[in-house]
Amino acid sequence: MEPITIGLLGLAGLMFMLFFTRMPVGFAMALVGFCGFAAVVNPRAAMSSMTSSLWEVFSSYGLAVIPFFIFMGNICFSAGVSNRLYKTAYTWSGQIKGGISMATVLACAGFAAICGSNAATAATMSAVALPEMKKFGYHPALSTGSVACGSTLGVVIPPSVVLIVIGLSTGESIAKLFFASLIPGLLLMALFILTVYLLCLRNPELGPKGPKTTFREKLRSLPGSIEMLILFALIMAGLYLGWFTATEAGAAGAFFSIVISVAGRHLTWKKFLSAVKDSVVMSCMIMMIVGGAVIFGRFLTVTRLPFEAADWVAALPIPSVVVLLLMLTIYLVGGALMDALGLLMITIPIFFPVALRLGYDPLWFAVVITVITTMGAVTPPVGVNTYVVAAMAPDVEIGTVFRGVSWFMAAFVACIGLLIFFPAMATWLPALLG
Repeated sequence: MEPITIGLLGLAGLMFMLFFTRMPVGFAMALVGFCGFAAVVNPRAAMSSMTSSLWEVFSSYGLAVIPFFIFMGNICFSAGVSNRLYKTAYTWSGQIKGGISMATVLACAGFAAICGSNAATAATMSAVALPEMKKFGYHPALSTGSVACGSTLGVVIPPSVVLIVIGLSTGESIAKLFFASLIPGLLLMALFILTVYLLCLRNPELGPKGPKTTFREKLRSLPGSIEMLILFALIMAGLYLGWFTATEAGAAGAFFSIVISVAGRHLTWKKFLSAVKDSVVMSCMIMMIVGGAVIFGRFLTVTRLPFEAADWVAALPIPSVVVLLLMLTIYLVGGALMDALGLLMITIPIFFPVALRLGYDPLWFAVVITVITTMGAVTPPVGVNTYVVAAMAPDVEIGTVFRGVSWFMAAFVACIGLLIFFPAMATWLPALLG
């Protein structure tokens, strides 16, 4: 049997295990990669490749950046950052139509910048924001939709675990990926806020005005969020000025998050231990996905499937933008059916060489697939974020949540369209900063 045929059968087998046996994506990729490598070469070589691959991954210095940033996010969560961010945003914008929903999007963006996880941001902001919007008579579709879509910013706005894994998988600079995603992430946040404004302008009953706050109250709310803005600025400035590498940035962020939380008396010993435990669990899960992806990637390499696919696509008599749209459609559908990180780890070994062969900038392509995958995270029928928000709002039907999410789909499409027509949105800042 030809190696390429074995590679295609391996992809089909992987999809079968993921969708029908519900095997964790890391284990599924490792199993298919090992069996496929054994079929193409031999079992002894497969065992040697698997052990060397796992050792190479888990002893990698660069991979330490993942637990550092996860730990930083968990420390901030345990210290109640999300509550303070939401209070600040609510104090400044809650008195306008749809203002509490806008405040939720702003708070999601702020928390996402230090958390980097879709699901964690969705669960956290649901607990904080949904009761407030219910109290002020907001429509359930708008309140749940704004939380579900706002929480997707956790993957786009740096520091993002997904961007880190993409950088480790492709060899691209993690710092450059962070800067490349900064403008698109802020643009997507602005489009969400604009969506809320237009919805409430058309139908004010969706988001009634909240109580007015004085300028003094607005100023008093700032210290609750300024500390996290300083933390975010420290990480990005440190990367830009060369004070530390991406891994050192994660360590510095984790350290200063502890210092800030302890100094503000927001972090107890019990909360600290809880943050450590959650960080270990989440880091182990991501490490297994990365390890499985490396084994699966070795299998695809020996089949030469990615390279043959890149050459085949490049030779097609169709415009490259058509190929791009087909790939983005696959990411959209895949993002609706499975976790964003797992999907990217499966598809990057195949699609990244295709994108490079077609002449697309690697940083730009990484940002585009990140945005389209986050759109999949709220797209029916699965939409992981949607179900997280629905679970946090048991009195709201899942259909209502999906209805609210559908109002924000135009914002996703607009962001992706602008990125396609103006690639400099992702490439200009990394080039400017060197």
